[in-house]
Amino acid sequence: MELDPRRLRVLRAVALRGGVVDAAKVLHLTPSAVSQHLARLEREVGRPLVDRSRRRAGLTPAGRLLAARAERIEQELAEARRELAELTGRATGPVAVAAFSSAVCHLLVPALAALARTHPGLEPRVIEAEGPDALRELRTGGLDVLVVEYDGADPDPDEQWRDLASTPVADDEYRVITPADWSPPPRSVRDLAGRPWVAAPSDTACGRALERISAEYGFTARRAHVGREFPTVLALVGAGLGAAVVPTLALAGAPAETIALPSAPVAGHRRVAAVHRASRTGPEPLIAAVTDALREAAVDLGLTPTTPG
Repeated sequence: MELDPRRLRVLRAVALRGGVVDAAKVLHLTPSAVSQHLARLEREVGRPLVDRSRRRAGLTPAGRLLAARAERIEQELAEARRELAELTGRATGPVAVAAFSSAVCHLLVPALAALARTHPGLEPRVIEAEGPDALRELRTGGLDVLVVEYDGADPDPDEQWRDLASTPVADDEYRVITPADWSPPPRSVRDLAGRPWVAAPSDTACGRALERISAEYGFTARRAHVGREFPTVLALVGAGLGAAVVPTLALAGAPAETIALPSAPVAGHRRVAAVHRASRTGPEPLIAAVTDALREAAVDLGLTPTTPG
């Protein structure tokens, strides 16, 4: 019996994605092509590998056995890619990277520009995405790296982080910004008592940072306006309508009509991290190259470096 490793990869994708259609998307094939590969593999094996009696294709016991072997083969190939990268000093090949909007604009774009010089064989694909759906894409092979944000040092472990590893990129300090034309100009957060705020919803990280600031400086913030997305908040502050709390990363796109006050440590920070599938030997060379470039871009923007755990 001869088994084609390419068809084993197709079977592995079906196992990870839970069906032919989703497997086709991650393999950049048509569903028909995936079905043909599976049929040929079943002929090679001499038994069914896919249970077609259900609406979504599941694997038979023989299919699960071969999919597990395919996973081991993929791990060996990853190790071979790591050794080749160490030998040549360069990582090559396709890599799909997703991030939230401000990370795409201010971290990922400069990181990819640097990688084009240091790793010209890298073939990046950028997707703007975040949240549980993006984590599922990462876990099931649709993404290679996902740039995320969260409060504190580490996310609470739960099912959505299963089989994933996280490498810190930077700690992004929350800052208080005000309109440049306010008179008299505020010199500290204390001067903002009674002034209007462009407040984030209370269930967001920036909303909680404003609550910490209010408690520390002994005033109740006048929430004159509510903004969830940073471009909205920055536009309202630039128009002179209120002060706001935003992470340092958002200030890279701030209009000239805003001023950042001196740091208020009580505001706290969010952590920006690069998440990838866990491996017993660590991240692949492509993933490590992307993460290193993201960390360098963060330092260039003035974010606080973090040490990988």
